[in-house]
Amino acid sequence: MDLKSKIILISGPTASGKTNFAVKLAKKINGEIINADSMQVYKELKILTARPSKNEKKNIKHHLYGFQSVKKIFSTGSWLKLTIKKIKEVQRKNKTPILVGGTGLYFKALTDGLVTIPNIPKKIRLQIRNLQKKIGQRKFYKMLVKFDPLSKSKINSNDSQRTVRAYEIKKYTKKSLFEWFDKTKPNFQRNQFIKFYIDFPRSELINRINKRVDKMFDKGAIREVKIFLKLKARKENSSHKVIGIREISEFIENYKDLEETKDRIAIKTRQYAKRQSTWARRYMNDWNKIDLNQVNFSSLKKIINNNLF
Repeated sequence: MDLKSKIILISGPTASGKTNFAVKLAKKINGEIINADSMQVYKELKILTARPSKNEKKNIKHHLYGFQSVKKIFSTGSWLKLTIKKIKEVQRKNKTPILVGGTGLYFKALTDGLVTIPNIPKKIRLQIRNLQKKIGQRKFYKMLVKFDPLSKSKINSNDSQRTVRAYEIKKYTKKSLFEWFDKTKPNFQRNQFIKFYIDFPRSELINRINKRVDKMFDKGAIREVKIFLKLKARKENSSHKVIGIREISEFIENYKDLEETKDRIAIKTRQYAKRQSTWARRYMNDWNKIDLNQVNFSSLKKIINNNLF
């Protein structure tokens, strides 16, 4: 197999076994793994974000995992810039870059390009953020939809970060975020990508999520959150979105029941997995769907060979 110019993408819902699959594939095709999960970039949150273990990283080079402080803002643009550099770096070594993660927006930015929007003045950004805090997310989202109707079907009403971003872009540039998207050009040719999406039966995925939550607590999730809270990361930072931060914080502060806390985390993780699947149905229709219970390297080799030309 000649994979010199190819870039392999592996996605799927949380707890679907992406990392393990990527490691096995990397060993077969002489690849190196690049992180495409927005939460696994944080160095202080190894357990809650289920970063690859030392054993999984053994003999396979991994990039862009656990390098960013939870106290700093890390955007999709920041990730894309670093990732393009890493892809080229891996290819110069005559190896195949394998991007692994569950952040659909990262993959979309890589395959379709990231919009280049003018920098919004800090004063305007602060005004809009203060407005959102003052009136609450529900009212602010309604304001956005009225101000920028294109955002209604594209931004989740609970996504405060994207809601604020869309509003500030429209206010400053007089154009919708999604009008800017239409002008975007990709960084790579579409035929360079070989894309795999791990498709798990819902009941089996729920079982895997429950086991993962138990394992996180066994590994020290409570201690990890205690350390995180001491760092006093700003509430608007993406690191606060890591599933388990809020639930374990409330467990620590209010002496909530441990099993109830685990259940809340499992439910939230299942909801997140469902959103990932919804994203995939909308934006990943051309990805190769694979079932890890049935797939073998011979079948993968066939898919890869079909994408070489």
